[in-house]
Amino acid sequence: MTEAAKEALSQTNFGTIDLVIVVVYLLFSLAIGLMVKRYAGSMTNYIGAGRKVGPWLGIATMTGTELGLITVMYSAQKGFTGGFAAFHMALIAGVVTLFVGLTGFIVGPLRRMRVLTIPEFYEKRFSKPVRVLGGILLVLAGVLNMGLFLKIGSQFIVGVTGIASESAALNWVMVGLLVLVLAYTTLGGMISVVLTDYVQFVVLSFGMLLASCLAISHLGWETIVDGVTTQLGAAGFDPTVEGSGFGWSYIFWQIILAGFVGCAVWPTAVARALAMESERAVRIQYSWSSVSFTVRFLLPYFWGICALVFITATPAGEDLKALFFAPEGEQAPLENLYAMPVFLGRIVPPVLLGILVAGMIAAFMSTHDSYFLTWSSVITQDIVAPLKRKPFSTKSRVRLTRILIVLMGGYVLYWGIFYKGSQDIWDYMGVTGGIYFTGAFVVLFLGIYWKRTSSLGATLGLCSGLLMLFGLDPLQRAVGLKSGPKDDAVQILTEAQIGLITVGIAIALTVLGSLLKPDTERTAS
Repeated sequence: MTEAAKEALSQTNFGTIDLVIVVVYLLFSLAIGLMVKRYAGSMTNYIGAGRKVGPWLGIATMTGTELGLITVMYSAQKGFTGGFAAFHMALIAGVVTLFVGLTGFIVGPLRRMRVLTIPEFYEKRFSKPVRVLGGILLVLAGVLNMGLFLKIGSQFIVGVTGIASESAALNWVMVGLLVLVLAYTTLGGMISVVLTDYVQFVVLSFGMLLASCLAISHLGWETIVDGVTTQLGAAGFDPTVEGSGFGWSYIFWQIILAGFVGCAVWPTAVARALAMESERAVRIQYSWSSVSFTVRFLLPYFWGICALVFITATPAGEDLKALFFAPEGEQAPLENLYAMPVFLGRIVPPVLLGILVAGMIAAFMSTHDSYFLTWSSVITQDIVAPLKRKPFSTKSRVRLTRILIVLMGGYVLYWGIFYKGSQDIWDYMGVTGGIYFTGAFVVLFLGIYWKRTSSLGATLGLCSGLLMLFGLDPLQRAVGLKSGPKDDAVQILTEAQIGLITVGIAIALTVLGSLLKPDTERTAS
């Protein structure tokens, strides 16, 4: 990081009182993990909270998980580069989540079957080998997907607090946040996650609404609209026009990704449905969560838009323009991921900034705890346990799950430091998550609603998701699907196009395999 960039990041309102607010909140979260440890003795309690979560607590904890700091960061990045045109993803997320809530699509049947994980459904519906395969692909996708969470969350902390002038500040923040999350997640399991998510939901909601009001007050609505018009033109408002960075294929891909996958297929969201007290509670949870699923995108998009306008159209952000917008053919000194936290650090006053940062760290933790717990429990329940010939005791399962959480923590620290890719974070997450969900969405849908779906069809459909690896930036460059510099690359197939093609192949192979080799003794549940 250049000296000019460090100087720009240091100009923040974050002070001692803000630090005290953040530390007190973090200690409170850790205390929750210690207090609920004694209730996490069984796997049902440890990963399913005893299946006693009511609808209103479920709404809060689902929002707390799905509105993570990584969500705020990648959404702000899309707002910064795409303007108001990015809002289409928020609309899609809200409408589809409401549809799932009203119909019980996928999540209703899963809750009726009383499974703890999606791969467990694969065994009940198909066979044990399908469960193990599904678990392996789910863990591969999930672990890759969360690989950059720690780094991106730490970039927010570095940007908003101004500690970038310290040597290796980003790495030290990553280590500190990781230790905190590992501590209370390994101790309390899903009970700890649900309780902390509820607190984080309250803190985060207050902080985000407050910051949005301050942004409008500081810039003015007319300045915001005019700034986007000047900087992006029509592409800043219409996702279908050329130059918007979106397009129709991207919109259709978001219906699957931000819509159905985000609420009805992605395990961290489905885990909340499986922990609910009844199917009715699941439907209430999803119906009301459709509002929060919309807002979780809208507000961060808006922050990114405001950061763009602040940097390009106001005197106060004049010193930042050269740091985020380099001359053609050159690389900007600062990643655009820093734009939103730098903007907030300059406009939000002390004390309120401390509350906001505490809320953002809350968002960071609420996502990490759920992801660590989900992926580790899938390995324990859906890969190791089915393959063991001897009885696998509850105590051993909980112990293994805790060990796996720590190992995953080491992985995300390593990946965050060493992975080099140029695509937007949201697109990276869509590609890595697609290794699992492109096949899983098809297999879940057909497995639940088409009784002829067979084990062979499910196997072929799940394996189709591996094609999404070709959406990763380093692999695209290696095989010639992308060439040129980071900011001006020539791309043969976009991530969205690769995703849609993969879903189509998964449907074709699942249907073909089911017709060629039916399961004579199994029917849909």
